[in-house]
Amino acid sequence: MTTVGFIGSGSIGSTIARLAIEAGHRIVLSNSRGPETLADTVAELGPRASAAPSGEAAAAGDIVVVTVPVKAFPNLPAAPLAGKTVIDTCNYGPERDGHIPELDSKSLTSSELLLGYIPDAMVVKAFNNIFFKHLLSLARPAEAADRSYLPIAGDSAPAKAAVTEFIESIGYSVVDAGPLADSWQQATGTPVWGTPYGPFSNQKGQPAGEDAIRAALAAATR
Repeated sequence: MTTVGFIGSGSIGSTIARLAIEAGHRIVLSNSRGPETLADTVAELGPRASAAPSGEAAAAGDIVVVTVPVKAFPNLPAAPLAGKTVIDTCNYGPERDGHIPELDSKSLTSSELLLGYIPDAMVVKAFNNIFFKHLLSLARPAEAADRSYLPIAGDSAPAKAAVTEFIESIGYSVVDAGPLADSWQQATGTPVWGTPYGPFSNQKGQPAGEDAIRAALAAATR
């Protein structure tokens, strides 16, 4: 059983938390408004779920999921994330985040930007390319013929291995999409972002196998 800390508890974070609970993991949720605002979510998820301030959630996690607006990166608790495997689910949106020169110029990916704020963590990009409703509905057992794949990108082999194990435990298989510098291949608007799993109007989504994900990644242009 893994303990997963969450910094941010929006749609994607809450969905990953739900799948993690169903897979037998423990979770510690946090958000910017304080743990008391997560009481209903914790009660719904059951006894393996709890809420805490973000620094405590980070410290508690064997793996920590960062799922916040990119503009919130400077506010992350860097010290308790040191040495941690961190899953970055975040997508850059200038309309929400404001314009960030390094991202607008494409000199950095958003995951590389995140790593600049938490330099002692091991960052792995994952879950940023799938609609949260599809993420919930497409989870399948390991032996299922229609099991879907998710791309991950990162620079640390041990962190990638830990994230792969976690993702496999909650109902998905993994395609290794390379280092953090290549994580732009799964960013907003790329072929692998959303499309392989079906339109948002189909809330159940459609399974996306390994070949479909690899083809979508290969079709990305910058």
